[in-house]
Amino acid sequence: MEEDIESVLDNYRSAGRILAEIREEAIGKVKEGSLLLEVAEFVETSIREKGAEPAFPCNISRNEEAAHATPSIDDETVFGTDLVKIDIGVHIDGYIGDSAVTVDLSGNCDALVRASEAALNEAIKIIRDGVSTVEIGEVIENTIRGQGYKPVVNLSGHGLIRYNSHAPPTIPNVRYEHGVILKENDVVAIEPFATDGTGKVVESGNPEIYSLTKAKPVRLREAKKLLEEIKNYQGLPFAKRWLPRERLDLALRTLKNTGALREYPVLREEEKGLISQAEHTVIVKKDGCEVTTKLSL
Repeated sequence: MEEDIESVLDNYRSAGRILAEIREEAIGKVKEGSLLLEVAEFVETSIREKGAEPAFPCNISRNEEAAHATPSIDDETVFGTDLVKIDIGVHIDGYIGDSAVTVDLSGNCDALVRASEAALNEAIKIIRDGVSTVEIGEVIENTIRGQGYKPVVNLSGHGLIRYNSHAPPTIPNVRYEHGVILKENDVVAIEPFATDGTGKVVESGNPEIYSLTKAKPVRLREAKKLLEEIKNYQGLPFAKRWLPRERLDLALRTLKNTGALREYPVLREEEKGLISQAEHTVIVKKDGCEVTTKLSL
């Protein structure tokens, strides 16, 4: 049984190692005037070339956007003087690495970027077998507030289990009264968001990301074909731009109307405050944790 656990953990480690390498390369491609689509496609293609698969579409969220923004099929949007969050997921046989970084193209947001990074680092320091998510949330909140910003209260870190990129437990970015005790070999993503806004995100815009919740019978030929295509993602999120284009909007709408799909609208700060994000995946250990998504020195 111990060997099985180590085999599983090695898959998490391999996914994290691939992610860390690609994340560093992607940072170098986030430049004013570059296409968002080229960066997203670079990330996703590189993951596949290294023998893994994307655990979700490359998220490229800018300025007041926090999550779930990814380029559309023929997107011609380019980076400006933006605060850019790159959120990447990699899986090997369903075992996931999840990491995000903020790139400041404005040159004006160093302190905001540092706030989420510091919160992530402080949280990682206290993670061990037996730690409560209450303690983690408190450390994240205190660190971000101590730097003069607000944590985003309705976004959180999360567990990672096979083919589930947002599994229990929730790892809050603020202190709650009740939490969950982390145990040895739990795999979790710690994901602080800091903002100069009100500290809350709302849904907006048309979704470009979906996941299959439960396959339901459909009559439309294109919807049937699309359903077979998206079953390959085994419940993990996928991008609309990954799909066959034949009557795609109608096929998606048909599947959505049956309740087969979940949509992921873009999440934005409710008062358009700027948001920074930092994230790593960790394996909980007896006396600490192992960060799988860091580049090894």
